[in-house]
Amino acid sequence: MQLVDNYQRRFQYLRLSITELCNFQCQYCLPNGYRPNKAHKFLSLSEINNVVATFTELGVRKIRLTGGEPTLRRDFMDILSMISAYPSVKELAITTNGSRLLKNIHNWHQAGLNAINISIDSLSPHLFKLITGQDKLKELMQCVDRSLEVGIKKVKINTVLMKNMNDNLDDYLSWIKCHPVELRFIELMETGESLEVFNRYHQSGSLIETQLIAQGWQLQSKNPLSGPAKVYVHDDYQGKIGLIMPYSKDFCKSCNRLRVSSIGKLHYCLFGDAAVDLRDLLQSPAQQQQLIARIFSSLMIKPEKHLLHAHNVGITPNLSYIGG
Repeated sequence: MQLVDNYQRRFQYLRLSITELCNFQCQYCLPNGYRPNKAHKFLSLSEINNVVATFTELGVRKIRLTGGEPTLRRDFMDILSMISAYPSVKELAITTNGSRLLKNIHNWHQAGLNAINISIDSLSPHLFKLITGQDKLKELMQCVDRSLEVGIKKVKINTVLMKNMNDNLDDYLSWIKCHPVELRFIELMETGESLEVFNRYHQSGSLIETQLIAQGWQLQSKNPLSGPAKVYVHDDYQGKIGLIMPYSKDFCKSCNRLRVSSIGKLHYCLFGDAAVDLRDLLQSPAQQQQLIARIFSSLMIKPEKHLLHAHNVGITPNLSYIGG
């Protein structure tokens, strides 16, 4: 069985949120910090195991753990070890703000982690603190080096593009020249709580793309497990530059990922207007066939594309809710 929707898109990539909790205060996500929702009880280790067992049975080969900040879970190592034990999982990745990375990345790698995205929204200490509410840029740059040292093959840097804040390509090129990482500019996306920030700071990634092409960067071909980024390479640079542009034409055409939230809801789109609750079918492995049936039925209502251009942001209040 394979996960294919009505538009013949095949899904081999699961983004699994394991907590909404975050310890940063990024302007575009949680500017006032994380505020607990007492009604939300995050998935247990056994429930996560049933999610993974089912989606790998359906052809998922890449799993990315997100949040919130996924590494804040006390059982994070157990989650990594459990998922990496599935031989069909070819890539086990996390997206992290890096706050717990420096001391733990070796153990995480030993537990099966083989890809990591670190959020670094500026290479300027002042702007980094302004955007994230944290004075941790120096530590995060050390985290990048440490991740490469321990043998993580895929190290990516996530930078949410913000107009007149961090949108100067030249600020990044000298660093990329000698670091074998992929720096990804992500267009700022509107969510239910971020309209004011979006209107003030949204910047199209096409401006960066035009500059890259003019400077001789070449578009790299994608592999089936890749995310939505358009990745550019240059012979003179060890690093790559990726662009995630959800407001660009046909962005949704190559969608290959599904999302399960930290409270067990299947989101067929980051900006969908509905989610399907799976949690009642995550209590026992004996429920797997029922769970599969529900997943397939929900996949049939996945829309062709999001409606961000019409400012329809769906049910996502902020990106920590189901992972960006």
